[in-house]
Amino acid sequence: MKLDTVTDSVLNVIDGSFSQSGAFNLRYNGAALCHSDSENIRIEKKTDNPGINIYISGSAQGETVHIPVVISESGMTDIVYNDFYIEDGANVLINAGCGIHNDGCGDSRHDGIHSFHIGENCVVTYEENHYGEGGGTGGRILNPVTRIFIGKNSVFNLNTSQIEGVDSTVRETYVELAEDAKVYVMEHLLTSGQQRAESNMSVRLTGGGSGAQIVSRSVAKDASEQKFHPKAIGSCRCQAHIQCDSIIMDNAKICSIPEIDAQDVDAQIVHEAAIGRINSEQLTKLRTFGLSEQEAETVIIDNFLK
Repeated sequence: MKLDTVTDSVLNVIDGSFSQSGAFNLRYNGAALCHSDSENIRIEKKTDNPGINIYISGSAQGETVHIPVVISESGMTDIVYNDFYIEDGANVLINAGCGIHNDGCGDSRHDGIHSFHIGENCVVTYEENHYGEGGGTGGRILNPVTRIFIGKNSVFNLNTSQIEGVDSTVRETYVELAEDAKVYVMEHLLTSGQQRAESNMSVRLTGGGSGAQIVSRSVAKDASEQKFHPKAIGSCRCQAHIQCDSIIMDNAKICSIPEIDAQDVDAQIVHEAAIGRINSEQLTKLRTFGLSEQEAETVIIDNFLK
């Protein structure tokens, strides 16, 4: 299917490897525009709620499924429920970027509620890029909810990124880990102007030998505001580490609240958080190479958010 220029452009930002081949589902302005299955991945439309069920066979090894969302209609509110059922032994990459192009005066909003039911001995990587653009005065709002249930000896990599242009976001994430399961979270966030961003995360380590690593890197510019509240709860022999690093600029505000809750003598949980301005020595060094102050700041921010 030939896509319009706006959709194509937004897809290039949120999912640069998207193509209409293999397993994919492109949601456009509240409806499935096109989709396809592969030998080991089946996508079915829900009958009770808007959204899809994605069934991933244990025979899926190194496969990718793309489920991007593009909204270009001003004033639209889109709510979608996607459930993933991943069989024992699967190894899969899931790309679920979401982009809003708003040229109008009404708020455009997407709320994606994703649930992952993961079997044993799986390796799952979930990539979610959020992006907003357009010349209208209407807001670009994204409120994702992610629920992840990780089976025995499985690994889940959660990589989220809010690239730019999102006016308001509230992210809710819940993770539960069985015996010897692991979760690795990497969150990148950039806000500017009057944008507001909140991320709440609860990770429950309920299986012996489970582990979690949660890393957040953010930059807040202008008068934007950010709040990050990750919580690790260990009720067994487990290990968890939370790290929050932020750069604050201009008149921005950042609130970081890492929380750890040990409910077992063998639960080892650590947290650390740091908020500060751009290092002046780094700025000076880059400017000696002929960069302007703004160019030097861009280089530092880009590398910090990698």
